Amino acid sequence: MAFDKGLAQRISEELSERTDVVEKKMFGGLCFMVSGHMCCGIVGDRLMARVKKENYDKYLSETFASEMDFTGKSLKGMIYVSAEGLESDNELRKWVQRSLEMVRSLPPR
Repeated sequence: MAFDKGLAQRISEELSERTDVVEKKMFGGLCFMVSGHMCCGIVGDRLMARVKKENYDKYLSETFASEMDFTGKSLKGMIYVSAEGLESDNELRKWVQRSLEMVRSLPPR
């Protein structure tokens, strides 16, 4: 599966000040690893955002957000954000920051 290279560039720019980011192809798309943890990624033209489980339902209720069901069943803590919800840099930044918040809550690797 191909992924949106323009979105990949925008996410790379959002994470450009960090020295602990690795891009890895997975899920048929591209994943951004931060400090050894999956942070966010791209599947097709959608952002795959990893969020804290306590915020999952709240974030899922936002426009353009949907359950990540890559395996056929919902993955709690993972949210797809459609391309329409990422048109502005502020919207993309919001979702990337939410994913970084999740990574910061995890033990170091």
